[in-house]
Amino acid sequence: MSEAAVARTTQIAHPLDEFYARAGQPMPAMEFIDAEEVPAPYKQLLVHESDMTSTLEHFHEQHIHIRLLHRHQSEHTYSREVVLELDATNTPVEFGAIKMYLPGFPQRARERIVEAHSPLGRILKEFQIPYVSRPKAFLRIASDRLISGALQLKGTHRLYGRCNRLSDPRGNPLADIVEILPPEK
Repeated sequence: MSEAAVARTTQIAHPLDEFYARAGQPMPAMEFIDAEEVPAPYKQLLVHESDMTSTLEHFHEQHIHIRLLHRHQSEHTYSREVVLELDATNTPVEFGAIKMYLPGFPQRARERIVEAHSPLGRILKEFQIPYVSRPKAFLRIASDRLISGALQLKGTHRLYGRCNRLSDPRGNPLADIVEILPPEK
C-alpha cells in the first residue's frame, strides 16, 4: 500500500488508528467500498444516517450495553474502544472505536459518557441532543487478533463496517466513530 493510501486509511479510520498505535499493532487489512457493495444484512445496519445503538437494538429486538476495552481522555476529548453487547446474552453485536468531542455535550451528558456504561446513542436520546449522522466510508475488513478477540471469533473473518461522524446541527463535530459488525450467524 502506498504512503498516500496508508495516510488516507488512517485519516478515515480514525479513531481506530489511535487504539492500534497505542497497542503497537498495525491496522487490520481493510478496503473502502461503496454503499451498494455492502451485502445484506449489513447494509440495513450500516447504510443509514442514524446512530448504531438504536439501529442495533431495533434489529436485535433488545437493549445493548458496552463492554469497555480501552479508553483515553484528554482535556477536550474522550475516546473509547468498546464492544456493544446484547443485554440478555452478552452476545457481541459491534466492535467500535469512538472519539467524542466533549465541549459539544452538556455537562451531565459528559459525565455519563466518561462513566462508560451506556452507548453514545442512548446518551444522545436520554439528553435529547440533536445530531446529524454522516457516514464517511463503508469498509470491508479482515478481522485480526484484536477484533476477533473482542467479537469472540475464531480465525479470520470478512467483516463489514463504517466510519461515521456525528455533528451538531451547526456542523460542529460530536464524535468520530468506526463501527465494525460481527459475521451474521
